[in-house]
Amino acid sequence: MPTRSQVPKGETALLIVDVINPLDFPGGRTVARRSRRMAARLARLRDRAARAGLPVVYVNDNLGLWRSDVADLVRRCCARGRPGSALVRALEPRPTDLVVLKTTLSGFHQTPLDALLRLAGARRVIVTGLMADNCVLFTAADAYMRDYKVVVPRDCVSAKTPDAMRRALTTMTELLGASTTPSTRLRLSRR
Repeated sequence: MPTRSQVPKGETALLIVDVINPLDFPGGRTVARRSRRMAARLARLRDRAARAGLPVVYVNDNLGLWRSDVADLVRRCCARGRPGSALVRALEPRPTDLVVLKTTLSGFHQTPLDALLRLAGARRVIVTGLMADNCVLFTAADAYMRDYKVVVPRDCVSAKTPDAMRRALTTMTELLGASTTPSTRLRLSRR
């Protein structure tokens, strides 16, 4: 866990969920193909957030690799023939980004994410990444239950199917009060 002085301050934090992913499950190649545009938009949003001085936090499944770190996960997911390798290369964490590894669907469950966000002074989280109807949804729900304002830019999340995407965005809007405005319309500043 970074020390208090190592955590960028900002009322808004960008969470990038599960993009370090081999996508080696049934339908993973389709998700990889469908996520290309999303990855490009998310990379631009990540860069804007970093320029604004906001905390950029990768919240990623440890993929069952209990003795791994983010560099190891990136290396494994970029291995030849992995459907998710292009996505991982496009969105690989930079040295200035923070990383929280998780073992379940939510980025908050039994991780230091909430403590990290509180150190940063965050009151709003922008939740992005894979899969809108699974880990993004559960992370957004846990953020909502912890009194964070939730934003899920609809152009910076992906799901297995268009129907799953629509259902997830509707659920997050109706139940969590999440904004699903496109990333290009988000105002990013520390305040």
